[in-house]
Amino acid sequence: MILLLVAACGLVADHFGRPADPDDHEPRGFEVPKGASARSLAPALEDAGLVPSASDYVNWVRLTGEGGCIKAGRFELRPDMSAAELTAALCGPPLPEDVPFTVVEGWRIRDIDAALAAKGWIAPGEYAELAAHPERFHADFALPDHALEGYLYPETYMVVPDRWDTAAFIQRQLDLFAERFATPRAADIAASGRDLDAIVILASMVEREEPTPAKRPLVAGILWKRLDHGWNLGVDATSRYTLAEWNDRRAFLKQLRDPTDPYNTRLRPGLPPTAIGNPGLAALDAALHPEESPYWYYLHDGDKVLHPARNAAEHEANRRRYGVW
Repeated sequence: MILLLVAACGLVADHFGRPADPDDHEPRGFEVPKGASARSLAPALEDAGLVPSASDYVNWVRLTGEGGCIKAGRFELRPDMSAAELTAALCGPPLPEDVPFTVVEGWRIRDIDAALAAKGWIAPGEYAELAAHPERFHADFALPDHALEGYLYPETYMVVPDRWDTAAFIQRQLDLFAERFATPRAADIAASGRDLDAIVILASMVEREEPTPAKRPLVAGILWKRLDHGWNLGVDATSRYTLAEWNDRRAFLKQLRDPTDPYNTRLRPGLPPTAIGNPGLAALDAALHPEESPYWYYLHDGDKVLHPARNAAEHEANRRRYGVW
């Protein structure tokens, strides 16, 4: 008699524990809030099409005594799962909540702001407004008085969109800048005779000027030499910095003719007032450890191959040879 009763209970449990749709194998996300129980989840599971009905799932839990181990978090469930399979999944490890967000080497503050706004994580301008106030952040190195351009380390960061905090993200970027460059290179920076801000600014130009990391120390050496000898740097990338669209050629040509533009390094001496983007480690190291050479000029051909020159005559010959004007 007892065996018959147990068997009957098993059949009833199997009935209540059947899949919502045995033919639907498409996974879907399901969120379990903190403090939820198997029974309290039943209506949400029914709404999501993951159980035949809330009452069926509650009856299955009551008959089997399962579900006491359910965890909070996001899970991937399918309508073809039985109540036992579904509950076992809910008792397992939840899906990771973080997703990757990549800050590309050379991106400006405005570029990072636009990428974050496009994902819907911030209102447009929120990141840029915070990055314009270095005094709101802390670091073991001297932060610039101006905006944090150049110090917002480019990397792929794992973030939780539902708990996004713009100020915390900027602080993570500054911390990574310290971890990857400022702290391990502190002795070299001090020995270079140049301040950190100048190195960051020049590195941001090298990042935009030279696509091949192995050639960046040579470009950095040419730029430092021009700067140290009172030459105008003549880095056209600096005149693009304030443009809404980096590749807006008409606006760029107008900037090149503007002597009042503080970023016009063709017409104005010295470094620009800020970095023109956020350089990666290869560009930072190139600016810190430039390569000495006999060259004073350089250009890139149509394939972005570097061609340095020792004097103006060689540079003009390279212009004609590679059609660069």
